[in-house]
Amino acid sequence: MSQSITVSWSTVDTRLSEASVQVDKLSNHDLILRCQVGLRPETAAFAELLRRYQSQVDRVLYHLAPDWGDRADLAQEVWIRVYRNVNRLQEPAKFRGWLSRIATNLFYDELRKRKRVVTPLSLDAPRALEDGEMDWEIAGDTPGPEEELTTREFYEQLRSAIADLPEVFRTTIVLREIEGMAYEEIAEITGVSLGTVKSRIARARSRLQAQLQNYLDS
Repeated sequence: MSQSITVSWSTVDTRLSEASVQVDKLSNHDLILRCQVGLRPETAAFAELLRRYQSQVDRVLYHLAPDWGDRADLAQEVWIRVYRNVNRLQEPAKFRGWLSRIATNLFYDELRKRKRVVTPLSLDAPRALEDGEMDWEIAGDTPGPEEELTTREFYEQLRSAIADLPEVFRTTIVLREIEGMAYEEIAEITGVSLGTVKSRIARARSRLQAQLQNYLDS
């Protein structure tokens, strides 16, 4: 990963100066526009951008690589790429999707370098709904010991099932179920047609349901 920028983004100085007070009041759209002024993003504006969107980067990387101990390094590299390329973003309204694409692409770049299989996701238990969609929330009161054991076993099976998904399926599941993106946004990020996105998500859900049917039935 790049080492040319030595700033530690986790320790960016966000002490309120007159400028940082102003950026704190900006809308997300206007904040991004401010970061695009000049040859380099304004320090205060970029620090505020990082503050607002850091949790999104952390969430994407966690669900893609929960067992990687260097996710903080990956997150820093994501922000280095944002810093270098934010001027190229022509539509600030699409910043969120653009940021997720940077994080996702960085993960797969690293995955290819490491040449090993990574357990990619940890999602809440899915269940089938009447419309065929997947609900990733677990309803009910606090589970007892037996239920907790079953849940842990389910998570292990879920992680294994997701690890078996083709790379493109895992990406679409993360963007759809974790990031909550629309099909159109996923199509733009992954560079495929809307129909392909829908097909990948449907096939991924079908595979997961087939492998986890015993748990879903119980």
